[in-house]
Amino acid sequence: MIETDILESLAEHQPQVRQLIRATVAEQHERGYYHTLREICQQPSTWLDTCELMLRSRAGLIRSLAGIKTLVLTGSGSSEYAGACVRLVLQNELGIPTESIGGGTLLTYGGQALGPLRPGLVVSLARSGDSPESVGTLSLLLESEPELRHLILTCNAQGSLARSHREDARVEVVTLDARTNDCSLVMTSSFTNLVLAARFLGCLDNPGGYRDVCNKLSEIASNMLQTSFGIFADLAQRNFQRVVFLGNGSRFGSAREAALKMLEMTAGRVSTVSETYLGLRHGPMSFLGEDSLIVCFLSSDARRRAYETDLLRELDRKGLGMAKLVIGDQVPLELIRKQDAVIECNGLRDVGDENAPVVDAVAGQLLAFFRCLKEGLRPDSPSETGVIQRVVESFTLHDFPWERDGT
Repeated sequence: MIETDILESLAEHQPQVRQLIRATVAEQHERGYYHTLREICQQPSTWLDTCELMLRSRAGLIRSLAGIKTLVLTGSGSSEYAGACVRLVLQNELGIPTESIGGGTLLTYGGQALGPLRPGLVVSLARSGDSPESVGTLSLLLESEPELRHLILTCNAQGSLARSHREDARVEVVTLDARTNDCSLVMTSSFTNLVLAARFLGCLDNPGGYRDVCNKLSEIASNMLQTSFGIFADLAQRNFQRVVFLGNGSRFGSAREAALKMLEMTAGRVSTVSETYLGLRHGPMSFLGEDSLIVCFLSSDARRRAYETDLLRELDRKGLGMAKLVIGDQVPLELIRKQDAVIECNGLRDVGDENAPVVDAVAGQLLAFFRCLKEGLRPDSPSETGVIQRVVESFTLHDFPWERDGT
């Protein structure tokens, strides 16, 4: 299997991986990390597959975007954050207003949550495509908003979202490789591949550039996996009870996702906050204490980095936080105290901050994975009491016919 080859390759360089895969498959299932470990580590490979799939889907995507005046990215939970990772760059590249709106907001507010411009394209991002919000939102908008087109990006060809409206001319469906349809409760491969799939919408006129970016991102993430398992494993052993994830622009989307991963995979035992660097000063800085880890997705852009490094120096001056984990390219050594850690991602500057979220996400997944193990939980199913599930359990979808009549 491809995943087995990847793990064996990583095990040559990373003792933490070697220790995990030394257990029999049955033991790995028993300890509950069999799927999650593979789904995290396979991502650089799956990104290349997603790249080629999107390139093959280019003609249909061009039709979907032709003449639109607004773009909306929607999903729930991690899928919503995937849209947030690409919203800003797509707005700049397409030159039209672009929003990321949660599926629950669209389900409860319908067209009221949307701007007035039409025609528009709604891009639904989903791992399984079986959550109630996904199906209910699509049905509602198809009925109530005739000038909207729909693009479904999903990891599950058999999901309700992919199957329910395939024959509708307003709906285009692109299904990613089955390997991205994570078996684990938490989204890992599915998240980063949905980000890269949506990212292609801004590159329809530059498919070669898109392929170059995907190749470079795969190389950067592969190198991080080859060299940094020990850093994440060691940090996860520290006695922090809170984590703050910091990111700007597109990387605020990955900060939100990383915070959710830590929360999910520790079953809420570790509290998390995600914030922008400048936003931290406006209240959330009070969250930081001696039991706090600060994870910093450091921009490569000079202007953004200047503001970010000012904030990090302020945190050091105030003595806030147990330690920092700084992830970026050419991280200034003067930012790093003896208790801090650095993940140096050579090449991230070349692909730009707008393409960095998938690398950030892998970092967040690894930190959460090792903390999950430290907590004695099972990464494949960390919610022991079933409070959360892989697919949100069914709930009632309320229909109000008078809304369709405009009364």
